[in-house]
Amino acid sequence: MTRRPLLAVLLFAWGVAPADVPPGQRAEVEHLLAFVTRSECLFIRNDAAHTGAKAAAHMRKKYEYFRDRIRSTEDFIELAASRSTTSGKPYTVRCGAQPGVATRDWLEAELGRHRRTRRAAP
Repeated sequence: MTRRPLLAVLLFAWGVAPADVPPGQRAEVEHLLAFVTRSECLFIRNDAAHTGAKAAAHMRKKYEYFRDRIRSTEDFIELAASRSTTSGKPYTVRCGAQPGVATRDWLEAELGRHRRTRRAAP
C-alpha cells in the first residue's frame, strides 16, 4: 500500500478528513467557476489578460491546491480567485468598456445574487 492511501485510511478511521467546502456550498463554488468560464470579461492576473475559460481553469487548479484550507465559498474566493499567490497582486476583471474591478468583489456580488435566487426559488 502506498503512503497516500494509507494516510487516507488512517484519517478516515480517526474521523479526520481533509477540509473542503461543505457539501451545501460546493454547488456555489461550481456555480462561480461556471460563471467565470461563461463570462466574456477579461481577467487580469499579474498584468496579463486571460479569457474566462482560462481564468476558471486557473482558479480550479488553485482550488485543488488550497482544498485543505477552504471551508466555505468565501474561502474559495479569497484563496483561489482573488489574488496571485506568487506576487500578491489582486486579480481584476474588466467587462467591456467598464473600468476593472477586483475579482473578489465581482465574485462576491455574483455569489450574493446566486444565494438570493436560490432562496427565492420555490
